[in-house]
Order: sequence, then C-alpha cells, then structure tokens
Amino acid sequence: MKHLFTIIGTAIAGMFVMSVWGAFSGAYGIGGGWFAGFLIIGSMWYMNHYLGVHNNDGAWVDMALGIGTAGLMRGVFENGISVGVDALPTLLFVAIGGILGGVTAVAFQRYKAKAE
Repeated sequence: MKHLFTIIGTAIAGMFVMSVWGAFSGAYGIGGGWFAGFLIIGSMWYMNHYLGVHNNDGAWVDMALGIGTAGLMRGVFENGISVGVDALPTLLFVAIGGILGGVTAVAFQRYKAKAE
C-alpha cells in the first residue's frame, strides 16, 4: 500500500508542477515562480517525505521522477507520441548520468570505509 501512496503522491506533485507553476510564474514573474516552487514543492515534499508516504525500502526514488514523468506524458498527450520519441536521447543521457552517479557514490563509500 505504501508504494501505491508513493505513486499517487508523486503524480500529484507532477500535476501541480506542470499546471500551477507555469501559471504563477507567467502571471507574477520570478516572484510567482519562487512562490509556486515553495508552495508546491514544499507541501508535496512534506506529504511525500515527512508524513511517511514515500517508500523507504529498496530503491529510493525522489519526487523528481514523478514530476518528470508527468511533464513527459503531458507533452505526449498534448502533442502526440513524437514528443516522447524525441525525448528518448535525453532520457538515455539522464540514465547514463544516474548510473555514473551511483557508481561514483559506491566508490566514494568504499574509499571512505577503507580510510576509517
């Protein structure tokens, strides 16, 4: 059940970011963008992390995955599947960056454990 709540929480965060943030920054400029960021990300972070809705076992996935997925799928629903196909090179490089970050983190942890 916890994983279902994680999916719902990140989906809600993605929908708010993709629909409200642009409207706030468009209407009120930089200040509106900052306010929307504080309001949306702050409240969604509180719900997903502090209240314990977010998963704490296994692979840890941040709200950014839900927000990114919502943004990608919004583009696909509005403009067709070609938007998703055009995003594949970017997603590939994001995956490569995640893998390199994970490998670097493990190497750093091993180095730190050896030093102690």
